[in-house]
This record gives sequence, C-alpha cells and structure tokens, in this order.
Amino acid sequence: MGDERSSPVEFVDPVDGARWRVDLDFLASRWRCRWGDGCLGILDRPAPELEQGCCSVGAELLDEDEARMVEALGLALDPARFQFHAEAADGVIRRAAGGGDGPATTRVVDGACIFLNRPGFAGGAGCALHLAAVDEGESPIDWKPSVCWQLPLKVVDGDGGVRELRRWRREDWGSGGATMAWCCTEEPGEGAGVTAFDGVAPAAETLADELRALVGPEVAVAIRTRVAEGGF
Repeated sequence: MGDERSSPVEFVDPVDGARWRVDLDFLASRWRCRWGDGCLGILDRPAPELEQGCCSVGAELLDEDEARMVEALGLALDPARFQFHAEAADGVIRRAAGGGDGPATTRVVDGACIFLNRPGFAGGAGCALHLAAVDEGESPIDWKPSVCWQLPLKVVDGDGGVRELRRWRREDWGSGGATMAWCCTEEPGEGAGVTAFDGVAPAAETLADELRALVGPEVAVAIRTRVAEGGF
C-alpha cells in the first residue's frame, strides 16, 4: 500500500468514550519490521550490515517513571544476555545536560543504543531488554521503552479530544529525519529497492499486541475487524 493514504477512520471506545482517528491504510498494509533482514537503518547512509535498525540513536524515554524502570532493568539483566553489561555500570540513561528539561534517553555506546546486542554476540543479537523479557515468559511491551515497542505506530493528541493513531513519519524523527537514507513506513522510491511492505499479513494482525496496548482491547478488535472486512 505504500504511501497512498486513505482518509482516517474514527472509532469510539465503548468503555470510556475515547475517540480514535486511525490510519487504516497503514494497518491494512503488509508492513513488517525488517530488522536483521536487510533493514537499511536510520543513518544518513544505507547500512544493512550494521543490523542496527532504529537503534542507532538512544531511545527517548516517556517520563521519569519509565527512565527509572529502564535503569532498574539494565542493572538486573543477565550479563550473558546483555553485551554492554560492563558499560551499564556507568548508567544506561542519558539525561539532559545540567538537569535541563529535555527528555532522558538510553545511552549510546559504540554507535548505537546500549541495549542493542550486536551481530555475533553469543547471548543473541537484538534488544537485550526484548530478549530478557522473552526469557522470562513476559511481553517485551512491559520491558522496553514505549517508543521502542510502539514503532511503527504513533499516537498523537488531536483537536477536540480525538487521539490519532498513525504510522511514524520522517518528521517524527526530529531533525535527523530529513537525512535518513530510509524511512521504512514511507514509500515509494526509498531504500534502494528494499521494501517493508512485503509481509504475509496485515499490520493490524502482526502488531495486534501493540495495537491492544495503545488503544485498548475494544478499539483494537474493532480496528482489526474493519481491516479484515476492507472497504474503507
């Protein structure tokens, strides 16, 4: 489906009355995460060999509560699952200089997020928080920074109390978005022939857990049903 966008469709949560304006075009697409499968990353040049995906920058943390959670998890991770465990002794969070109001982020070590185990690491490549959550039989949603598990979806507060659920866009990456070699949620013409829109199922199904966590179970079911029915 690429970058052709239908008009957003509105849903109302029958439990609390929350109104959601949803990008069904994206959720009906065959978008998939290509991490470890040719993802070009978010640097200013294609870098599939690094297998960094979105992790070339520190993850922006939602608030101080999330920062404390990530700090605690970073200290508790099994070194066998956390490549940069030694570096974490100096902290896993970077706060605004001088105690300013800027958001806290995860630290960048060796060119990427401290939690990103690099290819070839014996404990497994990928997010150490994600791997640890799976090891414990828990959802990575409960362990990872919000921005990490929500991507490629983004929630934006709109006018009149309506919340918008849509795909991430270049501008959502801030000043670095304009120079990224590839933005996997936007097509056509990007990525030197690599596409993220070649999955086997609609994004509403492959991202079902994330969808439920973002909009609640009732709206999530309504969205998935509407996508399955088509015609929007």
